[in-house]
Amino acid sequence: MFLFEPFKLRSVVFRNRLGLAPMSQYSAEDHRPVDWHFAHYLTRSMGLGLTLVEATAVSREGAVTPQDLGVWDDTFVAPLRRLVEVIESQGAVPGLQLSHAGRKASRTRPWDGDVSLPVQSGGWPIVGPSPTRFAEGYLTPEPLDEPAIDAVVDDFSQAARRAREAGFRFLELHAGHGRLLHSFLSPLANERTDRWGGSFENRCRLLLDVVRGVRGHWPDELPLSVRLSCVDWAEGGWSLEDSVRASELLRSAGVDLIDCTSGGIMRPLRVEAKPGYQVEFAKEIRKGAGIATAAVGLIQDVRQARQVVEAGDADMVLMGRSLLADPLQVIRLADRGETGVIPRQYRRAFTSTARAPRPSSDFIPEL
Repeated sequence: MFLFEPFKLRSVVFRNRLGLAPMSQYSAEDHRPVDWHFAHYLTRSMGLGLTLVEATAVSREGAVTPQDLGVWDDTFVAPLRRLVEVIESQGAVPGLQLSHAGRKASRTRPWDGDVSLPVQSGGWPIVGPSPTRFAEGYLTPEPLDEPAIDAVVDDFSQAARRAREAGFRFLELHAGHGRLLHSFLSPLANERTDRWGGSFENRCRLLLDVVRGVRGHWPDELPLSVRLSCVDWAEGGWSLEDSVRASELLRSAGVDLIDCTSGGIMRPLRVEAKPGYQVEFAKEIRKGAGIATAAVGLIQDVRQARQVVEAGDADMVLMGRSLLADPLQVIRLADRGETGVIPRQYRRAFTSTARAPRPSSDFIPEL
């Protein structure tokens, strides 16, 4: 496999195997995209095969902050459609990540202190599998009962319908980083003794029901992904072996790709986060479950991404922080013949004569 060769999932062809990881911008107004989002996603779609729009709440109580994007009623379709148009204008496949924050909901933004928002201060009720807090300083969730669990499945299903109506061609379900679907998977958060907890099969039930519900509204010809925290990094938690088993079940239920991340089930956690530290998860799930995978997590640049793909460790590489800092790194490779995806407006900067400017002979720098 080569990083800059096309990659196909179902009917969708990505022009290469690079994508933007879903990176929350916490900048929505009334849970709708604003100018920041359109500029952000336009520039970060240049040269990529896939652009994944940040975690988008499937219900009001599923938002992390008041500035999260949302998709819980039909009025969200039109502004999201404009976001799709911006991404497609640069040649990337538009993807949307659907999320329910669960017990991590009702918080202020990171730069506003990242503190809980009680209902009386403008927040909303938080829910989870069990009345177990995510960490000190977080609110205690209300355990979901059977009707509320059914409502969650329907929320994801209807969100998938709206995503299609908006024009997205790739969908991802967020089952990682301690959000609701992940918290049902992990025995560190799920202390239930009914059919939604206890055994591995019971803890997987909600995610699988959501996948089946979503597949009922998401066209067969379009790919579906699950972002999975492949390990909890804590004793007694979700393991890589669990992730391989779950990925087999997800593949049978209609999932096409596992986006392999890790952690987030509780705080504090001690993890040695170094470049490429999660690539092994993508490799093992790809091999063990027979499903396509995406590697993510401190992939520092396109060169490292190429190594991951060419080694056969993952089918795609999603970059997050690296593309926030340097969104044009992909198209810069076009100068070396790696990819022909330079926007017309920028081509003058990538000709053989366009190099870093040098001072002319009569230029005297200030001392």
